[in-house]
Parts: sequence; structure tokens; C-alpha cells
Amino acid sequence: MQISGAQMVIEALAAEEVEVVFGYPGGAIMNVYDEIYKQSAFQHILTRHEQAAVHAAEGYAKTSGKVGVAMITSGPGFTNAITGIADAYMDSIPLVVISGQVPMSLIGTDAFQEVDAVGISRPCTKHNYLVTHARDLPRILKEAFYLARTGRPGPVHVDIPKDVTAQIATFDYSKEVELETYKPTVKGNMRQIKKAVEAIAHAKRPLLYLGGGVVSSGASDLVRQFSTMTQIPAVETFMARGTLHHSDPLLISMLGMHGSYAANMAMSETDLVIALGARFDDRVTGKLSEFAKNAQIIHVDIDPASVSKLVTAHFPIVGDVKNVLEAMIPLAAQQVDPLRHQPWLNTIANFNKLHPLSYKEEGDRLKPQWVVQRIGELLGDDANISTDVGQHQMWTAQFYPFSRPRQWSSSGGLGTMGYGFPAAIGSKRADMDRVSINITGDGSILMNIQELMTAVEYKLPVINIILNNNFLGMVRQWQTMFYDKRHSETDLSIQPDFVKLAESFGGIGYRVTTKEEFDAALKDAVEKNVVAIIDVVVARFENVLPMVPAGGSLFNMMLEYKEK
Repeated sequence: MQISGAQMVIEALAAEEVEVVFGYPGGAIMNVYDEIYKQSAFQHILTRHEQAAVHAAEGYAKTSGKVGVAMITSGPGFTNAITGIADAYMDSIPLVVISGQVPMSLIGTDAFQEVDAVGISRPCTKHNYLVTHARDLPRILKEAFYLARTGRPGPVHVDIPKDVTAQIATFDYSKEVELETYKPTVKGNMRQIKKAVEAIAHAKRPLLYLGGGVVSSGASDLVRQFSTMTQIPAVETFMARGTLHHSDPLLISMLGMHGSYAANMAMSETDLVIALGARFDDRVTGKLSEFAKNAQIIHVDIDPASVSKLVTAHFPIVGDVKNVLEAMIPLAAQQVDPLRHQPWLNTIANFNKLHPLSYKEEGDRLKPQWVVQRIGELLGDDANISTDVGQHQMWTAQFYPFSRPRQWSSSGGLGTMGYGFPAAIGSKRADMDRVSINITGDGSILMNIQELMTAVEYKLPVINIILNNNFLGMVRQWQTMFYDKRHSETDLSIQPDFVKLAESFGGIGYRVTTKEEFDAALKDAVEKNVVAIIDVVVARFENVLPMVPAGGSLFNMMLEYKEK
């Protein structure tokens, strides 16, 4: 059919079965927004900032497993969104971000609200497009969704000049995507898989190293099956929390800079690392030359560029984790003796007894770790958890009892303050039946506080729990430990009244200082099912421990910090 470029965008989103778009209109994208006004195929949620639109799309994608969609205008609209795009790129989140651009005749003239969006987004997208004619839009939009969701997922950017959205051309969305230079390898090489299983059968101290790729591929059930069948213990990265149930006896914990003693020691003592969908991030490995130095490495990842990029794999397997595990499990069932690993499991149990994840109850103020644990006790599997970035993020990763994949949404690779609240809005939109909790800090929450209006308007009752220590907590911690307590520009003693702030947007606010008050506030917020802020006064100088100092070895953890 012959329709305008703007109409093509709507038709493509409908064909992709998009149910929600997060966005913010402006001049260059106005033709598309005019068509949004006329359509009923999907909901549009107007965020109050473009960065928040992309983070909300990320939260939606993480919780639903679908491609998130954000729509923005040119110039500052796009530059505001770039942080969210970069965040999605670092964490391999499937997004399609559609931006307006000035008309073709004005590109390169420094026109009003013109920026080189394609040039800016090139380093932080899986792929990007500048559409030069409406006839190309059906192909490009279909490719964009295909690229975003296949292979290693990621954000794809489509930049559309305003005159292109007005052009009339033929819309045909029936053609299959065929890209000569993009053919992801989804099935692992069987020879390599067989060699890997042989190595597992001979290993005395094997360890599953689970990354976010396990969640992306939908392989969590297979990982649980494989681990139980072989009795191989597992550590999870920050991005993989919830892959194994928190009560699984084979789950050690999270590893890395703020991982548990047992998890980091297990990685240091293992003789075989089975890395599934993980990229050996510096926050996980610490000092590379000391990382699992006595171990052989099996590395399974769909991204060939990630395999052996940082740690050389003895058994490199390029493929989708789910497909590779489906091939490994029957072989492992025949070759791997689960009883062989009991001495190794006993060693790990001793690590856990020696230095369990813990904290001390002391002083008048609530401990932030208690708050996180208590949320888990009260809500558990009934909640989807988002966080911002800082100490509260690490305490959540350490202490929340995650029970399933896609329960957890946080900014891993980029570490974006302001991520949590809009992501929790997207998460709630993806899963309306569960409570959406954003665990945040008094620094992070102000980065995108305007989204209180979005949540209230669209009746997306996110509960923001602020662990309020009146500090930029993680930076303060580093300043305390490594900068001789020179707390430069991290004191946040002057803060708004968060209760009144929530109420001014049409939500509800609570300020709590005791355990009883916290329980009552959380139960009330859940029962009322409205947008809420629970401002929790917590211990100001609490530190996130254990901690591997930057560039240090995993086995050289700071287990406690003593004031000098």
C-alpha cells in the first residue's frame, strides 16, 4: 500500500507486535506523533525526559524479554537519550530507538536542533541507520528489530529526517530479513562441545560462571538442570542474578568486586571454569593475570568477539547458550559423575562458613542490608526489583533473595545513576501482576525524579525505596578507604523532603526510621497500589563489603574496614 513514512513507522511497530512505546515528541518527529494520535495498535507512554524513555524501554525489555522501543526527536532530544542507548549497549539489551532528524536538505548545515545522531550513536549501538527515503523504511525497521533481538542483543538506532516521514512510498513488510554480513552462529560446534564435556568429566573442581547471556538466551531452566545433574556449583555475575533460585544449594553467590568470599575463593581455586554468556568484565575478574590462574576455561558465548577477548579460552564455543546446553546435557549425563564433586562442594561450604555475607546490627539507624533482606522477606518472588547505581545497588545484588530470571533490572556495564526509577516503570508495564520496586539512593533518585509524573499519569505504581544516608555513598566509601577520608562533594545533607515531593506529584510518601515503621510503610504502599516513595533513614557510614580494590586479585578481598 502507498502510505507516508510516518504511517510506515506505525505499521511496522504494529507488525512487530509492539505493545508500548516510551517517548517524547518534538519538531523533527512530529509527523510520526501525528500518526500515533490516530492509531490504537500500541500504547505510547510520555516520559518526562528522553533519557528516562530509553531506560523505561530497557526495563520493559529486561522484564518481558521483548524488544523495547523508544521514540525521541532530534538535537537535544537525541543527546538526552544517548546515555540510555549506551547503557543498553553495555548490558546487551534489545532496543529499537527511533529518532527524528532535520530534513535531508538541512543535514550538515547546523540547522536548528540538528546533531549528527548517527555519528554520535555509532560507538554505542549494535547498528544504526540514517533513512534517506521512505521506500527504505519497511526494510530498515524490520532489520532493526531483527538485529536488536538476535545474536548478542543490543540497541539499534533508526534516524529519520522529517521530510522522509512525509514522503509517500510502498509499504511492504513481508520480505524476510537477509543480511549477507550478519549471520549469528547459534549452534555450537559439536566437536568443541564434546571436548568441553570431556574436560568437565575429568575436572575435580569445576565451576559454573553464569553471565547475563544466560538470561538473554532463556537458558536458566537448562542451567538449573545441568547444575543439578552434574552437581557443579555456580557463581553468578551481577547481570545473572536469579538464574538459579536463591535457595539452590549449588548457588554460591555473586562473584567479583563486591562478590561473596566463597564465590571469589571458589573462582580462585577452581580447575575448570564453565563460562556461560559471560564476558569476563573487569568488575568480575579483578587482576586478570591472577584470575582463575589454575583453571582451564570453557567459554560459551553467542558473540565471537567476546570469546577469548580478555581471558584465553581452552575450549571456545560460539553459539547461543540455550542451544549449546541442549547439546551438552545428554553428553554430560553419560560422562559426568556428580559424586566426584563432593569434596569440592565441602570446600566451598567451608568458605561459606568462614566468611558468610553478613552485617552487624548496631547503632540507632537501620542497616541498609536489613532493609533489602526485609523487602525480600515481605515480597520475595512477588516483586520485580530495579535499582539505581551505588551502594544500594550492591547491597541489593548481595542480599535480595532472587528466585527467577528477569526479576532483576539494573545498570551493570555503564553504571548509570538515574536508571532505576524509569526502568522500574518499564518493568511494571511489562509485568502488571507483580509489585515493581526501585531500590535507590538519595543521590540516584534525584537524577530522574521527574518520572514520578509519568508513573502517576499512567497508573504504574512503582514503589521507590530510598536508602537515605545523605551521601553519594559509593564515592564516599572510596574516599574513606583510599583518599584519607577527604569527602569531596559527596555530602548530601541538604536534600528535599521526599515525602512532600511524592505527594506533590500525586503519589504517597513515607519517612521511616525503625523496622516497625518500614514494615508498615511497605505493606501500606503495596496495599494502596499507588506510586510511592519510602524514605528510609539508614546508617550513614556503612560500607559495601567484601570489596576487591580496583586492580586487585579476587582472593585479596577486604572483608572488613577498620577506621585508621
